[in-house]
Amino acid sequence: MDKKRVYTFGNGQAEGKADMKNLLGGKGANLAEMNLIGVPVPPGFTITTDVCGEYYEIGKDNVVEKLKSEVENAIALVEKLMNSKFGDIENPLLVSVRSGARASMPGMMDTILNLGLNDKVVEGLIRKTGNARFAWDSYRRFVQMYGDVVLGMKPVNKNDIDPFEEIIEEVKEAKGVELDTDLTVEDLKELVAKFKAAVKKQTGKDFPESAYEQLWGAICSVFDSWMNDRAILYRKMEGIPAEWGTAVNVQAMVFGNMGETSATGVCFSRDAATGEDQFIGEYLINAQGEDVVAGIRTPQQITKIGSQRWAELAGISEEDRKTKYPSMEEAMPEIYKELDMLQTKLENHYCDMQDMEFTVQEGKLWFLQTRSGKRTGAAMVKIAMDMFRQGMIDEKTAILRIDPNKLDELLHPVFDKAALKNAKVIAKGLAASPGAATGKIVFNADDAAEWGARGEKVIMVRVETSPEDLAGMAAAEGILTARGGMTSHAAVVARGMGKCCVSGAGSLKIDYAAKTMEVDGLVLKEGDYISLNGSTGDIFLGEVATQEAELDNDFAEIMRLADKYTRMVVRTNADTPHDALVARKFGAQGIGLCRTEHMFFEGEKIKAMREMILAENAEGRRVALAKILPYQKADFEGIFEAMQGLPVTVRLLDPPLHEFVPHEEKGQQEMADAMGVDVKIIKQRVDALHEQNPMLGHRGARLGNTYPEITEMQTRAILGAALELKKKGIVAIPEIMVPLTGILYEFLEQEKVIRATATKLFEEAGDSIDYKVGTMIEIPRAALTADRIASAAEFFSFGTNDLTQMTFGYSRDDIASFLPIYLEKKILKVDPFQVLDQNGVGQLVRMATEKGRAVRPDLKCGICGEHGGEPSSVKFCNKVGLNYVSCSPFRVPIARLAAAQAVLEQA
Repeated sequence: MDKKRVYTFGNGQAEGKADMKNLLGGKGANLAEMNLIGVPVPPGFTITTDVCGEYYEIGKDNVVEKLKSEVENAIALVEKLMNSKFGDIENPLLVSVRSGARASMPGMMDTILNLGLNDKVVEGLIRKTGNARFAWDSYRRFVQMYGDVVLGMKPVNKNDIDPFEEIIEEVKEAKGVELDTDLTVEDLKELVAKFKAAVKKQTGKDFPESAYEQLWGAICSVFDSWMNDRAILYRKMEGIPAEWGTAVNVQAMVFGNMGETSATGVCFSRDAATGEDQFIGEYLINAQGEDVVAGIRTPQQITKIGSQRWAELAGISEEDRKTKYPSMEEAMPEIYKELDMLQTKLENHYCDMQDMEFTVQEGKLWFLQTRSGKRTGAAMVKIAMDMFRQGMIDEKTAILRIDPNKLDELLHPVFDKAALKNAKVIAKGLAASPGAATGKIVFNADDAAEWGARGEKVIMVRVETSPEDLAGMAAAEGILTARGGMTSHAAVVARGMGKCCVSGAGSLKIDYAAKTMEVDGLVLKEGDYISLNGSTGDIFLGEVATQEAELDNDFAEIMRLADKYTRMVVRTNADTPHDALVARKFGAQGIGLCRTEHMFFEGEKIKAMREMILAENAEGRRVALAKILPYQKADFEGIFEAMQGLPVTVRLLDPPLHEFVPHEEKGQQEMADAMGVDVKIIKQRVDALHEQNPMLGHRGARLGNTYPEITEMQTRAILGAALELKKKGIVAIPEIMVPLTGILYEFLEQEKVIRATATKLFEEAGDSIDYKVGTMIEIPRAALTADRIASAAEFFSFGTNDLTQMTFGYSRDDIASFLPIYLEKKILKVDPFQVLDQNGVGQLVRMATEKGRAVRPDLKCGICGEHGGEPSSVKFCNKVGLNYVSCSPFRVPIARLAAAQAVLEQA
């Protein structure tokens, strides 16, 4: 028997349930589940995500053929439950067609409402409902959506407005009305005729009249939208695999646009921006769902407290609020009571914050969707900790609820309090997504992406955003819209991305063609600076200074819980006392990589370093190194003091020497004067240092072995600093790391120099300290012969940047020339320099750890490449038994959480 491709739901029964998300998509699984727990849901059916895969493998016609009988049977069930008939002139059933992937992708794919209408059916709908305005409004919406989604009726270029919106604006202007709701039945009929004529003119296609032709066009368009540009970009940003596919949900229509007792809305069981345990949402009377999320009309608040807060921000009096913008709680108290009860039921059922869509049709409430809501980093932490304290989830679930990468948002700067006092507020909108953003105004997504790519900080300013704007939103520091509420596309997507967003700033007049934004007589042009406070909705003129973020108790508490379960330690990569202190504040338990070369690039240090490199013999080098020693020692004292009591792994000099010498004439002349030699000698020496492939050249252990006096000086500086601190009662735990070892004998030669220098230093000082000598494993040969190297090395630190480079044979500096094509063609799934290649590089890490510990059971192993702060890489490191990961200071909390999640997931 052929496999099942369609799953039905309705009237309290369903063929699917919540845990079938992979097959039915998030929306389909939750529609089934809501039916089973007694939430009112219009009947319908879900076409599985597997069919999406078939659609791209065997093509549209073959898929329609395979689906035909199952879809027709499912439509018959919906007809029975709704007591109406699809395509019937007298008693028509209309349906909606929506996408639904297993991971939430808000607005990225296509939706069509009111499907099944044509010139004859619309008359039948009027006879059935006695409401001509509603019927023609539904028809005009259907032609508009279908024309856009299925027939490809879109703006020709980025500065054009939507062709349908242009026709609506023309008709409204001709009739002298402001709102869509002010249009008469005759006006709506005129719109339908104009829409159809425009479709024929632009696409060459007649608008389809047959209900089934419309349905198959819509189903196939939803599958097509899985591979549209914005969906591909969103998946890339969120790490969603293309092979997952989308389901298609077909549901009986319920109508929020049937008059004053009908409405539509979106709500959240908690505040998605702040995490506050407060039911919030927005609704529109006499409207359809797209009106709320598209931000075309700025909606009203569902709760009275939400409405009062909104009015306060918008500067609207309580009297005006109550009469012109009442909350649903006040305007529809019975419906509100039922909605509040059901949102509580859904949150308690799923034990997570829910994002819900609903429609009220002539006084009856229907739920169209529920899903775990997208939230900001701050809201994510607060909701997890609140639910833990409220007994809804246990502490392990609280830890697993946190997306480690989203913690990044909490660590970013906020506006400086002093600077805010002097900042000029030019307008106010809704605080849609928190954060502080400063940048130059741009008015479309392409420009935002282009300016961002060249390093400019931009704020994308739009009347309202649409899913087409995703690339620009990703590139912008912040997003500002003139229309739309807290649940509009801009707000929902910005929160998911952790971007600062201010929406619904109604006082802004935005002119795309002139590229200007006007507010109270002030005209700002593209390229002018503005700043946004996504936590208050304030829009400031010019740039406003920022300061470090202050972390709250919930953040500290989730970190404390994480530490309770973690096995691996998290260290930091730090080269200065300041970085070391920042990392320690974030919970780093030592330094996994201190790069000594970064210390040589300041003032007098670089001169002495260059003298050493350009010296003709070992004696000359020693003279120059004697000048560098006190600087190095002072640097190490600062770092050891910042990390007192915790281990600090110091990498000996690694880069090729040519990186330190002057390549321009002026610098070479300065060196010649300082050293008292002819500039020609300096130039010859610089030229002699040039290498064809310096990353595989004279660097790391090779440098230390050809110039052992460098290793001597660095050993003296490291251990001398530790001895100095010992006199002050400060405990330093130095670990000296030999870089780029490929052969055991390379390491032994360097170790001999380190040990001999240490012995001599301890004799001179009449004191000693404990220290370790280990190596970086960053050459595949070192991983393959790790058992031999471990016979001498006391620890391994995997330098996965170079190990990736040498395993793949990709240059980290040049990969950008082919990486985008490799990702597009799926030759690579991810950039291997950002996410550890577990099948190749990872196996070398695993093998080296196992081989090393076979010889030295207490061998300490860690990772110090960029991968040390990337969650999936951290989890792999836990699986192969590493002792620690090391990452940049601001990634430390992310790594700590990922390390705890690794233990819980791998248990």
